[in-house]
Amino acid sequence: MTALKLDMESDRVAIVTRRFAASPMQVYRAHVEPDLIRQWMYGFDGWTITDAVSEPHPGGTLRIVWQGPDGGGFHVTGHYIAVTPGERIEHVEQMHLPDPTPENHCITTFTPAEGGTLLTLRMELPDAESMKAMLDTGATDGMEITYSRIDPIFAGPGS
Repeated sequence: MTALKLDMESDRVAIVTRRFAASPMQVYRAHVEPDLIRQWMYGFDGWTITDAVSEPHPGGTLRIVWQGPDGGGFHVTGHYIAVTPGERIEHVEQMHLPDPTPENHCITTFTPAEGGTLLTLRMELPDAESMKAMLDTGATDGMEITYSRIDPIFAGPGS
């Protein structure tokens, strides 16, 4: 519905916001249901998700594996800290590129707004260097590309 916005709370905390036409429960489901994750989070064109595990409850695991058109890839692992369906997800994740990045502590909220959803994602890394490295990869460009696929999933009849 609207493009992603990035604000820096500090040199190690980024706040991402984006509006969706889909309801808070739908946007939440897109973040936790493996079948839905596969439909939007695959990254740039030509990439695929070869494995998606999401157990959205405190202590539940998270694992997503991406494969690129050249056969290379990377994955993310993590665990859920707290989950309130349709409202909030708190989790910790690490990218494996292949070496693991520092832990990224994420809190995602799904707020009803203008007939849809305002997603707010707070990402906290352990130091400024790690945050800079993440932002230098073009992470926000990739996030916008993937986020733009969520609304179409729920646009059809029976969604």
